[in-house]
Amino acid sequence: MIDHLLAAAIVFLLANLALGLWRIWRGPTTADRMLSALLFGATSVAVLILMAEWQAIPALRIVALLLVMLAAIITITYAGISRASGSSDQPGGQQR
Repeated sequence: MIDHLLAAAIVFLLANLALGLWRIWRGPTTADRMLSALLFGATSVAVLILMAEWQAIPALRIVALLLVMLAAIITITYAGISRASGSSDQPGGQQR
């Protein structure tokens, strides 16, 4: 029974990943795209952890940890770049 529940949760999260990819492609601003990419990373981590439990492969937990660390580095880098450039990321390229 728990195997079916884990499989259903993985399928649900993969559907969320598909919607996140659509948002990255369509996002009106780079901030929207960045938030979607971070959501993509967090959902990928959740999928990997569920798969590690479902398939009994502990190495997937290590991969999930590496993705979390990479997401933290990307977030810090994006924040530093956007602050240094002083850009206002309005839809349509308009500055306030």
